[in-house]
Formats: sequence, structure tokens, C-alpha cells
Amino acid sequence: MSQFEIGAAHVQRMRARRIYEALKDQIVSGVYGKDGHLPSSRSLAVELGVSRTTVTVVYEQLLAEGFIDVRQGSRPRVALAAIAPSSPDKSLPRPVPKRLSSYASRIRDIAPWSDTRDSRFVADFRYGDLAPSDFPNAIWKRAVNAAMAKTPERLAYGDPRGSHRLRMALQGYLWRARTLRCDLDQIIVVNGSQQGLDLCARLLLDPDHRFAIENPCYAMARQIFASTGATAVSIEVDRDGLNTELLTDVDARLAYVTPSHQFPLGGVMSISRRFQLLEWARRLEAYVIEDDYDSEYRYDIKPVPPLYGLQEGCNVIYLGTISKTLSPMLRIGYLVVPPELQALFATAKQLTDRHTPVADQYALASLIEAGAYEAHVRRVRRLNGERRETLLNALRLEFGNSIVIEGADAGLHIVVWFRELSAQLASVVIKTGRDAGIGLHSIASLYDPRSRDAQTDRLGLVMGYAALDSRRIERGVQLLGDVVEKTLRSSG
Repeated sequence: MSQFEIGAAHVQRMRARRIYEALKDQIVSGVYGKDGHLPSSRSLAVELGVSRTTVTVVYEQLLAEGFIDVRQGSRPRVALAAIAPSSPDKSLPRPVPKRLSSYASRIRDIAPWSDTRDSRFVADFRYGDLAPSDFPNAIWKRAVNAAMAKTPERLAYGDPRGSHRLRMALQGYLWRARTLRCDLDQIIVVNGSQQGLDLCARLLLDPDHRFAIENPCYAMARQIFASTGATAVSIEVDRDGLNTELLTDVDARLAYVTPSHQFPLGGVMSISRRFQLLEWARRLEAYVIEDDYDSEYRYDIKPVPPLYGLQEGCNVIYLGTISKTLSPMLRIGYLVVPPELQALFATAKQLTDRHTPVADQYALASLIEAGAYEAHVRRVRRLNGERRETLLNALRLEFGNSIVIEGADAGLHIVVWFRELSAQLASVVIKTGRDAGIGLHSIASLYDPRSRDAQTDRLGLVMGYAALDSRRIERGVQLLGDVVEKTLRSSG
């Protein structure tokens, strides 16, 4: 055998060994579960750029060791149940990332997202989840299929501002639903309100800036703005929304507000405070970010016109989303920006991710054009109104005067304050609730940790109801009553 042939054989053995080790690790770690099919030898050889003989040798070794079954005419199948990898030794020091950016350093202490939902829960009162039965599966599927079939541009990059068709549809919808008038080029379609906030933060804030924000507030908004290095100035809220008197002497580049339904306490910003806020922004040449996250859901009060409409959008950036009406999974939101910011936001959107998925944009546009979207909103408003009534009645029956309820006039959640439980018992209540089969969520994390608001002395729970049916709501409140009673006994 020549030297060349010896070298080629060695390379083939090394390749086979690497493929064998990779497949074995995937089987053992559960990537391929029991009875899961591996690729055929032909397709895997093409994918990896090796000879079919090399893959055959690998499969023969896995077969000999009992990891797979091989049958004539079918793909290899896993024969060994997945073995969970051993847990790492937590006593060993974890490696420290090197050469991080200042941005990475600022967000290092933010806890990464973790799914605390439990399928065994009788009821999870998590805010933001919607009922799967509310989603208009049939009409959405037809709209997406039509978008894919009739859209020749679907294999091309789209306009970073959003498709012309969807922006046209949104322009009309915003006028009908929110009396908001704007030019087409002022609308920027984004991947949910989260991306809209991120674009605002990066375009309007620097590390030496300050931003005003409600307290309590949507925590991820505060985190996004703070990730720029800017400093938060927390402004207390009451039944009339953000207390603009406390904003008078604040020098900040932007203010983030939820004026139509303050998150999470539910106050509606009074007209006098709205004008005070806009005057503050005009005087400082600052911008107000108006997060209109759930204005479609109003029950006991009339719709409130947006801030944007009071001065034709001057100094106001309007943020809307379909996450509370259709689904948070679709990741479609929209900004309405002042004319002087149109090009800047379009460029930032292009640099971020080119554009929001086009097929979903066309599908949503078709629903709005046909009136199906607004019909759907009316339907889910009625359904959520019924869920809200069920929750309020159940809470009053279970707790009577021992609780105070806020924010029930609108939206998809309420805040419940417990007169007899201190805020320090939040972790106990949440754990006891989990053990009893209910998901409970404290309001404490929505407050600025540097502030000491008097209401945080009491236990407050944010209770979402949009994902639950009446039976689960009623049973969940009964279990909550047991949890509170148990906590009172153990703490007394």
C-alpha cells in the first residue's frame, strides 16, 4: 500500500470516528429519543461530504454496540432509551466571560428568561398568556396560505418599515379604533412591542442620559432603557396615572408611559396630566413613548384617546401590538413616530433584522382589510369581559373586604392587594400556591428596587385571566383562599 493510500485510509478512519462520537452523544443525550429515526446513510453522507462507506461503517459500529436497529429498506432507528447527561459539578468555579462589551456588563445581572409554567397547574394567573381557543385558527390559516400563494415577493427582502399593504391597513385601523391620524411613512412595523422599545432605547438614549418611567411599570421596558447605560428616574403613579407634578424638575431625554391603562395598577392618565406631560416633553425637547398595549379591552369606561392625538404626535412615539388581541407568538407590533424620526427608525430596523416576516404581515393586512380582525377583537373583548367578571365575583366571594382590587376597568389583568399579608410573604405564598396547583405572580418585581412605595408593604398579586376558562378561574381562586389561610396560620 502506497503512502498516499495509507494517509487516505487514516483520514477516513478519523472522519468515521468523529461521526460515530457525535451520533452516539446525540443518542445518549436524548437528541434522538427512543425509536427516533437517524438519517439514511446516503443522505447523511451527502450532508457531511463523506463517502457512503464511511457512514455505513459508523452505523455498523452503533448497531454492534446496541445503540440502533437497522432494518432493510428503512432508516436506522434508535434502540437505546435516551440517557440524561450527568449534572455538572456546581462546586467547580464557572468560567468568567472575557472581553465583554459595556452593554453585556450592564445586562449581566438580569435573570435570563425561564419558563415557570406547569402543565399540572389547575390555574396559572400569569399575565400575558391568551387562551388558545380564542385564536382564529381557520381565518388566520387561510390568510397565511393566501399570502404565500399570491405574494411573488415572498422570496425577496421586504421594506424594513413594513409592507406597504399592512401599513395602509394599520393606518385605517388606527383612525377607526384610536382616532389616531398619521402619514403612512410614520408607521414602522416591528417584531412585537419589545423590539419597538429596543429601537427607541438605542436611538434616543446614551449612557449619560436619564429617562423617566412609571413606578411600578413594565419591568422589561425599564431594563431595555437601562441597558443603554442611561439612568432611570422612577415617577410614582396613582389612579390618574403618572404623577406629572413629580416630573416637573426632571431633566430626561424620554418618558415611558402607559396612559390608557397604567401597567400594572390600571390607572388612566387624566387629561390635565396628559397636557402637562406633553408640555414637559416640548420644553425639554424630549420624547414620550406611549405604550398602548391593551387599549382594545375596556369594560366599564369609555375609550380614551391616545396622547399622540392631542398634539398631532409632536414629541410622541406611539407603540401598538397584536400580542394581546391575536397572539404574542406572532411577534407583530408597530410604531408611529414623528416625521423627523421616520428615516432614522427605518434604518435602525433594517440594521437590526432587515424586516418583520412578510407572510405574517400580509396575513394580518388581509384580516384588517376584510374587517375580520376588528370582528375578532370584539369577540375576544366579550370573552375576556366574561372571564373578568368571573374572577372578580370569585375573589369577592372568597375574600370579601380582606382584599383591594385595582385596574379592573380595562385590560387583561387585575392587581389584588391583601390587607392581612405583608409583601415579605410573597415568596411563601407563591411557593405554597405552586404546591397547591396554581401559578401566582407578585407585583414586587415591577417596582423600582430603589424605591420604597408604601403599597409594597402589602402583598400584591398581578392576576391575568385571559388564558383561563370560568371553571379554572373559580377553582384557582378557591385554592388561593386555601393558600392565604395556610400562610396566615403559619405566619401568625
